[in-house]
Amino acid sequence: MDRLEARSDAELLELSMAGEEEAFLLLYERLKPSLFRYAFYMTNSKAAAEEVTQEVFISLLKDGRRYRKARGDVAGYAFGIARNFVRRIQRRERIYEELPSDEALAERPTLGPHVLQTDMIRAQEVAMVHKAVASLPDHYRQLIVLCDLCELSYAEAASRLQCAVGTVRSRLNRARALLLVKLKQSRKPQTESSTAGTEECLI
Repeated sequence: MDRLEARSDAELLELSMAGEEEAFLLLYERLKPSLFRYAFYMTNSKAAAEEVTQEVFISLLKDGRRYRKARGDVAGYAFGIARNFVRRIQRRERIYEELPSDEALAERPTLGPHVLQTDMIRAQEVAMVHKAVASLPDHYRQLIVLCDLCELSYAEAASRLQCAVGTVRSRLNRARALLLVKLKQSRKPQTESSTAGTEECLI
């Protein structure tokens, strides 16, 4: 695989479609992390993110000849495929994560009450952010996910969304302001209940 390290993503895609497994594995390693992160933050589901990532690479092998270098890089092309699959999933019924089995639960160590409360609070904070992001209009949510969660530059986000860098900047500022308002609103009930003593039950 070392001989392929210097190859561009476009060259690796071409070799992959020709049946070279090592080229495909290297392309997979390069593109998977960002594709998975994008799909996960857009769907808030690990299972959906895995599904999207898998479907993207199947599509690359099947229809990769549709890629045109003049229109952008392979990562951008793959992102477009991922975006379409994410939209399909969002049109489906709401995604529910499968509960762990009794055997899996039995293997987990028992947590003390203070550790459990800390974990619950942290999980609630994460869930609150994910819910707030998911509630944004799609054109704002895309930018929060790409720029803030996937850490793409303005130029990279503009390339992925096929818009001007200035549009990315202005929309991202608006998206961040909306997200801040939503997070403040979602924290209000928690702030009121937090005035109770520490002996109060969290749920």
